[in-house]
Amino acid sequence: MSEPIAASVLTLNNVEVVYDYVSLAIKGVSLDVPEGGMVALLGANGAGKSTTLKSISGLLAAERGEVRRGDVRFRGQAIGALMPQDRVRLGIAHVLEGRRVFEHLTPSENLIAASALHSRQDMSRNMEMVYSYFPRLHERRATPAGYLSGGEQQMLAIGRALMTQPKLLMLDEPSLGLAPFLVAEIFQILSRINREEGLSILLVEQNAIAALEIVSHGYLIESGRIVMHDSAEALKRNPDIQEFYLGGAENKNFRDIKHYRRRKRWLT
Repeated sequence: MSEPIAASVLTLNNVEVVYDYVSLAIKGVSLDVPEGGMVALLGANGAGKSTTLKSISGLLAAERGEVRRGDVRFRGQAIGALMPQDRVRLGIAHVLEGRRVFEHLTPSENLIAASALHSRQDMSRNMEMVYSYFPRLHERRATPAGYLSGGEQQMLAIGRALMTQPKLLMLDEPSLGLAPFLVAEIFQILSRINREEGLSILLVEQNAIAALEIVSHGYLIESGRIVMHDSAEALKRNPDIQEFYLGGAENKNFRDIKHYRRRKRWLT
C-alpha cells in the first residue's frame, strides 16, 4: 500500500520574475515544499536563488522586480497580490542573506522587536523556545548584537524569524561566511527545529554538501531555471552534482565547465 502524499505548504508553478521591466531573472521556476518538510534550493551565486525567495516573501518590489508570470501558493492560497507584512501574518518568515540584525540592540531586544504581531504571553513562550534551541543567545542576551560573532548573529536572525511563529521558514545562505563547525551546528539545530516543531523549511544554499545532509529533497537552479529535482540521497549520488557541487571541481578547467553546462540543458 503506497504512503499518502503530503500536502504542500508552498507551491511555485512556472514563476517568472523580471527586474526593471526588461531583465528576466528567473524563468519558469516550479517547486514544492511539503507540509513539515525540509527542502533545499541549490545553485551558484547569481543563479536566481535569492530572487526565488523574494518572489515568495513579497520583497521584489523594493528592488524593482515583479512576478510577471506563474503562481505562488501558500497552503493553497494564491499570495501574489499580498503585501510582505500580510505574508508574514500568514506564516511565512524569510531570513535574508547577510543576517541583518539590529546591531545596537541586544539579542533579547531583537527578539522582542520581531514579536509585534503577537501577545506578551506568546512573546515569552516564543523567546523561551528560541533560547532552548540557541542557548548561546541566552548567554549573550544582554550584549549588543553588533558584538556577537557571525555565527551568533546568524542564530539571532533565525531566532527573530521564529518569533513570528511561522509555518514556513525560508533561509538565504545561512552558512555564508561561517566556519565549517558553526555551519554544522546551525544546520543540526535547523534539523531539530524541523523535526520537533514540525516547521517547514526552504533552505537556499551554495553549500550543497551541508544542505544535502539535512534536507529530504533538493532543487538545483542554474541561470534562473530549475535544471534538476530529486531526493537528497539521489542528488548526492548524481555524478554531475558530485563533480561540480560537492567539491569535485577544484581541478577542472574552463572547457570542462563549459561542457558541463552544455550537458546540463539535457536535464531540464
